[in-house]
Amino acid sequence: MIKLAISGCQGRMGARIAQLALADRKFTVKTLLEHEENPKVHETINGIPIQTQLAGLKGCDVLIEFTSPEATIEHLKACVQFKVKMVIGTTGFTPAQVRQIKRASSKIAIVFSSNMSVGVNIVFKLTELAAQKAVKGYSVKMTEAHHIHKKDAPSGTAKTLAEIVEAASGVKVADIKSIREGEIVGDHSVSFESAEDVITISHHAKNRDIFAKGSLVAAKFLDTKKKGLYNMQDVLESK
Repeated sequence: MIKLAISGCQGRMGARIAQLALADRKFTVKTLLEHEENPKVHETINGIPIQTQLAGLKGCDVLIEFTSPEATIEHLKACVQFKVKMVIGTTGFTPAQVRQIKRASSKIAIVFSSNMSVGVNIVFKLTELAAQKAVKGYSVKMTEAHHIHKKDAPSGTAKTLAEIVEAASGVKVADIKSIREGEIVGDHSVSFESAEDVITISHHAKNRDIFAKGSLVAAKFLDTKKKGLYNMQDVLESK
């Protein structure tokens, strides 16, 4: 049984992760975290109190984190202190913050990914293959769309896709279009265009369950890990 902590438990992602984890026999939800200004702090979910104190992480096995970069780094320090593994789905980190995560992985096991969806990680692989083959004669364009509440743009997933293309082909991705509209969960497309044709790889998220379920798969993956930095490709390859 994995003793689980969930931060941002009243947010869109955190609330759904909590619901799914409570229905999964491999987890015991031990700690639910929220920031002090949340109006539902000190309420309960399934009898589990919502709390603000990071000392509540003590005794947990894994923390699943979908919050802000600043909150994630604060929680990272507590996880190192209490020897709690982390699944980090937060995006928008600065290079310095990414270095902090990498340093922490020498002490605890971390799955760090810009997108926890199994489907999106398949798109990552397909994009890598296309970039390797379409080196000459193709330009690359990307579009990503999310809800109006998302703060970072381009999305972390779009940045990862650009990094994959550049690493596989040496071609710089200069054109990423970001759309913030309504309550879009997440759409991403990569197009390779030549004078003769267009190759498009795309992913449409119907709801947040794909990210929530992926994060729980990642938490199970960490059950046998002591330390190290992993991503969702590592998680999928282990299955």
